[in-house]
Amino acid sequence: MKVLIIGASGFIGSHLIANILTSKPSWNIVALDIQQHNLKDYLSHPSLHFVSGDMTQMQSWIEEQIQICDVVLPLAAIATPATYVQDPLKIFSLDFEANLEIVKLCVKHKKRIVFPSTSEVYGMCNDTEFDEEKSNLILGPIHKERWIYACSKQLMDRLIFAYSNHNGLPYTLFRPFNWIGPKQDDISNKKLGGSRVVTQFLGNIIRKENIQLVEGGNQYRSFIYIDDAIEALIKIIENENECATQRIFNIGNPHNIASIRELAQMLLSIAKQHPSFEQHATEIELIDVPAKEYYGAGYQDVQARVPSIWRAQTHLQWQPRTDLHTALSKTVEYYLNYVS
Repeated sequence: MKVLIIGASGFIGSHLIANILTSKPSWNIVALDIQQHNLKDYLSHPSLHFVSGDMTQMQSWIEEQIQICDVVLPLAAIATPATYVQDPLKIFSLDFEANLEIVKLCVKHKKRIVFPSTSEVYGMCNDTEFDEEKSNLILGPIHKERWIYACSKQLMDRLIFAYSNHNGLPYTLFRPFNWIGPKQDDISNKKLGGSRVVTQFLGNIIRKENIQLVEGGNQYRSFIYIDDAIEALIKIIENENECATQRIFNIGNPHNIASIRELAQMLLSIAKQHPSFEQHATEIELIDVPAKEYYGAGYQDVQARVPSIWRAQTHLQWQPRTDLHTALSKTVEYYLNYVS
């Protein structure tokens, strides 16, 4: 199998490539990204052909690769809530417009696309667990610009479905629910809200900064360790007996539920066990902060976001195995060892 991965050095792409190169010796990967830091250990691997470049400037090259690949994964996206509010046009430009060109090329050349949707498409759905085919996708008012990310992804989901229904595009959509683990974000990024929640809090711990909890951190999320999530993604790409064809899958762990406040407390507790950061973690306080102050007036939050995963369990024969404490411990160990 030959796989094209765009956005290859990101969190998902780098872990996916590492898994393929170690577990699928017959597969070949063509990879594109502006950066390569997360792939430095694999660049000389004979099954990986990495090209450094901007996907928006390489349409001819991308089309050539799509024609000779079996599966296309456009993973390039911006997924930090602060950016949704501060630069919504940048979100739309990359997450929708740039990726739409990839989708159109897959339609043109009749190639299978595995596209990363997002748990954010469910928005403010009131279901206790979000179902891929039954839950309503409910977004906030226009002046709450944080929804441009969810809206862009939702529209892409709908277009891919339409291209499949009317043009025969083979596809699978997967919706990540708070994937966590090593290499997720740049831990040195000091920008407020510049990282996703686990790496944001770890950055605070490393810099001995108080942790700011938006609206008290009472929002609940489910978290899944990256290795479990990548196992599901591998099964989607393999598509044995067409098990993933024309389907949408939530990929998360509904057993690993915690409030954002509880998450911060767990990270501090784990960090206290690391000799170099025990004092840091002991001195850090949890500070409640209004969402408007932290993100800006265009932000709106969701109280709970938990996936139903029975479709992935049934069709992919997949089950997440890593409990939340283990997932966080592995993540903390990676980042604290990285900077110590």
